[in-house]
Amino acid sequence: MAAAPIVEIDPAHPQPRVVERAVSVLSSGGLLAFPTDTYYGLGCDLFDKRAIERIYQLKQLPRSHELSFICQDLAEIARYAIVDNAAYRVLRRKVPGPFTFILPATRLVPDLMLRRQKTVGIRIPDSPIALEIVRRLGHPLVSTSAATPEGETLIDARDIKEKLGHGLDLVLDGGYQPNDPSSIIDLSGPEPVVLRAGKGDVSDLVA
Repeated sequence: MAAAPIVEIDPAHPQPRVVERAVSVLSSGGLLAFPTDTYYGLGCDLFDKRAIERIYQLKQLPRSHELSFICQDLAEIARYAIVDNAAYRVLRRKVPGPFTFILPATRLVPDLMLRRQKTVGIRIPDSPIALEIVRRLGHPLVSTSAATPEGETLIDARDIKEKLGHGLDLVLDGGYQPNDPSSIIDLSGPEPVVLRAGKGDVSDLVA
């Protein structure tokens, strides 16, 4: 299979025609590499089971590895996750930003995306590209870091094309992305629990 084409995209003001091309790839079951506010993501349509399977194959991940997805705003999160008042207060302070939130899933979430205890990982990144793609797609975008099966995180679109392009349909080039993971905050219990301190500031949540 030929390596995916690379298309440049403006990180601050993504060009509508490039966004449309990305959405058309996703809508037809394709896989996309795209920049976020942490590092490059590999993404597909949340409701395309076969595309989700392709992500697992491309990164050679065990089925126990949990994928997260990107929502465009708090209203969309509330469709796919159960958000109580305490969780809502944290979300309102932290989004958009470099955080992944673990929340109880609603029935709209496909089984393939459910974590243990029927939770999901959800992001609203501070990334005009990712948010515009989700907005035009009309529902969430599955997202996992652009990393090789050996675990090397790729921060440049050309490296992504070279090492993962055989399994992708399009690579969006938004320039170098610093190699910082998101902070992971579990909001599924009575108190927020920081599972990973990454790029997002979690000092206000650590007791």
